[in-house]
Amino acid sequence: MIVAGLLALLVLIGGLFLHALLRAGRARGQLRPNREAIGLGAVTNFFDTLGIGSFAPTTAYLRLRGLVPDSFIPATLNVGHCLPTLAQALIFINLVQVDPMLLLACIAASVAGAVIGAPVVLRLATRAVQGVVGLALLIAAALYAMTNLGLMPGGGDALSLHGGLAVVAVVAHFVMGALMSFGIGLYAPSLVLLSLLGLNPAAAFPIMMGACAFLMPVSGLRFVRTDRIDLRIVLGLALGGVPAVLLAAFVVKSLPLQALRWGVVVVVLYSATLLLRSAIRPTRAATGAPAST
Repeated sequence: MIVAGLLALLVLIGGLFLHALLRAGRARGQLRPNREAIGLGAVTNFFDTLGIGSFAPTTAYLRLRGLVPDSFIPATLNVGHCLPTLAQALIFINLVQVDPMLLLACIAASVAGAVIGAPVVLRLATRAVQGVVGLALLIAAALYAMTNLGLMPGGGDALSLHGGLAVVAVVAHFVMGALMSFGIGLYAPSLVLLSLLGLNPAAAFPIMMGACAFLMPVSGLRFVRTDRIDLRIVLGLALGGVPAVLLAAFVVKSLPLQALRWGVVVVVLYSATLLLRSAIRPTRAATGAPAST
């Protein structure tokens, strides 16, 4: 009953979010998706569904190509990857078994964190956003490297958590929900935490995907109404991302990803260095206008 309700609510939220996004794009004259962003959305969300993650690679590409100013990055990530993440959640919540009450509690905590986090991001200066996103990229690179080196927790075989372990999971997802608004991806830290607590790693997938699918529209609706967003990039990410999710989930399902992760580590570290340098010593590029399409 809980799972069916969550799936129905996801469909409703997705429809409302898409309507708000298209209405905002029409009002701003930004309904034409950026073609480069379509390709970026397809690649990042394809590998996101297979476990690579989308926030760090997208941030690195946006920064290296200068598609948006640095202060636009959190909004671009949360809004652009929202619909592909909804598609992932609909697939994995329906297919993978996990305790419905734990799923619901972690989702609610993440949404509450996003409600608090999004307004904070909108008030931050560009240099602060650069610093936070740069640190997030360093953390992502470390997690990618740990995965390749076999240092990530293996997890247990539990499909539920109880008592203090459940409380830790819920509180942590509140914090991770707030950090998502800053462009810090939830997938990797959620998977690590739940595995350390003894949950079956497969059971973590509907939790982390469901949490993101519910919190991203909440924070995304705030971001859509701000000036720190280019909806042409956002629509491109979404347009390329949703079909890529379906392809990865139902056709490809798995790939040898170790070499790709090492490549992502190199690019992400380079981008993190540039962002942190800009945060310490702002450059003209950090505050300039987005590139034309």
